[in-house]
Amino acid sequence: MIETCQTVTVNAPIDATWDYAKDVERWAEIMPGYQSCEIVDEDNSLWILKIGVGAMVRTVKVEVHVDRWAGPERVDFSFKLKGDPVEGGGSYEAASTPDGQTSVDLAVQVRGSGPMAPMWEAMGGPVLPKFAKGFAEQLKGRIEAQAGTAAPAPAARPSLLARLLGWLRRQFGG
Repeated sequence: MIETCQTVTVNAPIDATWDYAKDVERWAEIMPGYQSCEIVDEDNSLWILKIGVGAMVRTVKVEVHVDRWAGPERVDFSFKLKGDPVEGGGSYEAASTPDGQTSVDLAVQVRGSGPMAPMWEAMGGPVLPKFAKGFAEQLKGRIEAQAGTAAPAPAARPSLLARLLGWLRRQFGG
């Protein structure tokens, strides 16, 4: 089994964070390789993802089940890849911070079975924390964008050519 936990601080109150997080389709949309999401019912969905580990890239169908909705503080989920011996689960835990933000912990566990499990876990072990960190940062960004609390983008730095032209104008009075 491989597992990771990532924490992000969202610049939004817990209720605004929950407004985004309670929609499973929004989670699917920020998964790397997202192709589509079919909502089966309130607790079940089917995600189609194009995934790659190393040189191997393929499309997978992931059955996602929400085991417990306890929002705005917690969601527990499980998943299984259709046609592959891979399953897992995880949780979303949110807590208000004293300054009105929300601390979110995202935990994920992945288990392979069968003769390919050791190879799959060896390849996926180093990738899962990076994948989860990227997912957590995307989730944070999307929640803040929806809540209108995203930090302004840094001012674009002028290109080297623009800086050179500005310097030439100043030097030669152009």
